[in-house]
Amino acid sequence: MKGYTWRISLILIFIIASCVYLTPTLVDTLPKWWSGLLPKDKIHLGLDLQGGTHLVMEVETQKAVEGSLDLIATDLEDSLTSQNLRFKKIGRLGGDKVQLTLYDRGSADKVQALIKKKYPDLETLPVFDEGGFVNMQLRINEKEAQVRKDRAVAQALETIRNRIDQFGVSEPVIQREGLNNIVVQLPGIKDPKRAIELIGKTARLEFKLVDETVNAATAAAGSLPEDDELLFEKRTDPQTGAVSETPLVVKKKAIITGELLTDAQIRIDSQYNQPYVAIEFNSTGARLFDQVTAANVGKRFAIVLDSNIYSAPVIRERISGGSAQISGSFTEKEAADLAIVLRAGSLPAPVKILQNVTVGPSLGRDSIHKGLMAGLIGVLLVVSFMALYYKLSGMVANLGMVLNILFLMGALSALGATLTLPGIAAIVLLVGMSVDSNVLIFERIREELRLGKTPHAALDAGYDKAFLTIMDSHVTALITAAVLFQFGTGPVKGFAVSLSLGIIINLFTSLVATKVLFDAFLDRVHVKRLSV
Repeated sequence: MKGYTWRISLILIFIIASCVYLTPTLVDTLPKWWSGLLPKDKIHLGLDLQGGTHLVMEVETQKAVEGSLDLIATDLEDSLTSQNLRFKKIGRLGGDKVQLTLYDRGSADKVQALIKKKYPDLETLPVFDEGGFVNMQLRINEKEAQVRKDRAVAQALETIRNRIDQFGVSEPVIQREGLNNIVVQLPGIKDPKRAIELIGKTARLEFKLVDETVNAATAAAGSLPEDDELLFEKRTDPQTGAVSETPLVVKKKAIITGELLTDAQIRIDSQYNQPYVAIEFNSTGARLFDQVTAANVGKRFAIVLDSNIYSAPVIRERISGGSAQISGSFTEKEAADLAIVLRAGSLPAPVKILQNVTVGPSLGRDSIHKGLMAGLIGVLLVVSFMALYYKLSGMVANLGMVLNILFLMGALSALGATLTLPGIAAIVLLVGMSVDSNVLIFERIREELRLGKTPHAALDAGYDKAFLTIMDSHVTALITAAVLFQFGTGPVKGFAVSLSLGIIINLFTSLVATKVLFDAFLDRVHVKRLSV
C-alpha cells in the first residue's frame, strides 16, 4: 500500500467528523436519543442572513471624566472635614475642573499638600483671590483623562455585553470601533426597540435624601439652594394609563450609588399584585444603607435612576441586612428590564446611537438563496471546466473540491461559527482556490510527462515541484485573512474566518487527499499514460 493507508484513514475520519458536526445544522429536529449523541454546536446565521439590528453607538467619554471629578469633589469634601480644614464650597466647575473656595491662604497651602499626596493625577492651577476668599482649581492631567476615557469605553462594552446576554440574544456581535464607538449586531432579534432602550439606558442608580424644607411645587431651578436639585417623580395610573409628574427637591449628593449593588430581581407585591425590583447591596452598601436609614427615620428617601425619581418612600425604621426595593407603577416588562440593567451594571457614561439599521428576515432569506445559487453555478462551471480540460485527473480535483467544502462546513459547525453573506462569498471563492492548486500540480505533471517520465514518477515530481508554490500562495492569503479578522467588523470577520479555514483545509485536500487518490489508482491499475 506504500504507506498511504494512514492518509486514507485520516480522510475517512475527517469525512465522518464533518458529517457528524453538520447534522445539527442541516436537520432542525432530531430524535431525542440521537440528538444526545451529536454535538450541540451548529452554524449560526449572521445579521445579514437572518435579519436583526445593527447599531453603532458612541460613548460620551467626557461625561465619564466629569463623573470622576464629582466623586473626587465628594471625597475631597470628606477628607478636608475629617482633617478640620475649613472650606466654603467644593464643586465641579465646567466640564473638566473642580473648584475649592477656602477662607485663607494658610488653608490653601495645607489643602495643596493633601491633594499632592492623595490625588497624584490631579493638576493644581494657580491659586487666586476673589471676593475675599481663596479659590483653588484642580483638573485631571491629560494622560490620566485619556486613560479614564479609554476605560469608560471598555467598561461600557462589557456592560452592554452583560445586558445583551441577559436579554437572551444568541450570537450577538459586540466590539469596539475606533476610540469611542461600539458596534452592536443583534441577529434574529424580535423586538429591536426594546433592545435599543435596554442597551442605551445609562442606569445610574442613586439614593438621595429629599429636602423637605423647600417647597417643590413653587421652587424654580434657579432659586434652589446650591446643594439641592429639582427632579420629578413619574407615576402611571394603572386604570387610565395617564402619566403624572410630581416635582421633588432632593440633595445633589448621592448617599448610595448603584455601584454597591450585588443583585436585582423582579418580584410581585402580594398585597397589590404589582411588580417591583428587589435589590441587594454588598457589605459596604449594606453598612451605608443601615447608617443612612438609622440617621434619617421619618424622612423621605428618593430612589433616582438616570435623574428620574422612581419612588420616594418615607424611612419608617432602620433597615439592616442590605436589602431594599424599587417600586414605581411598573409593568412587568419594565420591572424586568430595570432588573437587567441594574444587575449588569450602570454605564460609566451615556451612549448615543449614531447608526441604527434593521435588516428584515425576508432580505436575509433572499441573500441565502442568491448566495447558494451563486455557489451552485460556480461549482458547476468549475466541475465542467476541470472535467473537459484535465479529463480524469480533473475529476480527481473535483472530488478534492467536494471534500474541501464538506470539511469547511464541518469545521464551521464544530466551531459554532457565524455564517454571513461575505462568508458565503468566501466559500464560493474557495471553490476556485481548491482546484487552482490542482491546476498548478497538473501543469507540473504535464511537464514531467513531456520529459518522458513514467506516470508514477511524473505524479511524484509534479506534487513535489508544486509544493512550495502552493504553500507560498496559501500563506500569503492566510496573512491577508488574519489582517481582515483582526481589523474588520462583523461581516468582514465572517469572510476572514471562512477564508482562513478554507485555506488551511485546501492545503490538506490538494496536497494529501488528491495525491492519495492518484497513488491508490496507480498502484492497482497499470497505466501507460495519465489522463491529464
